[in-house]
Amino acid sequence: MDRSGGRARHSGDLIASLSGRNPARNLHSDVLWELGLAIVSGQYAEGEILPSDSELLERFKVSRTVLREALKTLAAKGLIEARARIGTRILPRNRWNLFDADVLAWFFELGPEVGFLRSLAEVRIGIEIEAAALAAERCGAEEAEALIGWVEKMASSETPADFARYDLEFHKAVAEASGNPFMASISALVEMALTAAFTISSPVNDPAALEVTVGVHRRIAEAIRDGDAQSARLAMRDAIAQGFDRAAGRMENSE
Repeated sequence: MDRSGGRARHSGDLIASLSGRNPARNLHSDVLWELGLAIVSGQYAEGEILPSDSELLERFKVSRTVLREALKTLAAKGLIEARARIGTRILPRNRWNLFDADVLAWFFELGPEVGFLRSLAEVRIGIEIEAAALAAERCGAEEAEALIGWVEKMASSETPADFARYDLEFHKAVAEASGNPFMASISALVEMALTAAFTISSPVNDPAALEVTVGVHRRIAEAIRDGDAQSARLAMRDAIAQGFDRAAGRMENSE
């Protein structure tokens, strides 16, 4: 664990910064990050018992309270389960909360694979195309105007980080405009998917790609503004598919 004056940045910080949050870094978050990453990476395998508290305390040089809080957080995310007289066991992957921002960030920290990005895109398509359709049926004039505003910001972005931030805000605004609180609750999934895609391949430095990406988001915004649910669905599907294809293509060409 980096205990020098400035702790090393990791993808959790990157995701937080793109979404406008200021991530708190403290002993609890550092222990949580290292243990979570060790579990997701397979360093501690599914079904394995974690080292004892005394061993973990020795490793991390933290108080028992800090360690227990980190373990409680991992349990809440579905990664571990404490059993009396047995110890703390790593739960099967199908018990993990993959919609959790930290769990997604741990996968990303390991280096996203094409299959992982494809799974994210498939889930987004399953949810966000209906969010766009509902937004077309329910959003008001101010919400529709805000969507157009985010598209204009995307078009004028000068850095990949700015573009990713505006794109994220656009998708969050669509989810909120749907009027369905469950749609809005997937923001961590969208943050992860967009962060991964734009870290691997941003359209900002490619005028043609930027024009295509901005154009499809403009189609979404205009369809929602016009109350055209079917066009909103189709445009949202195109936007998600284009983002995946761009990132996957860059990953495959770099191999």
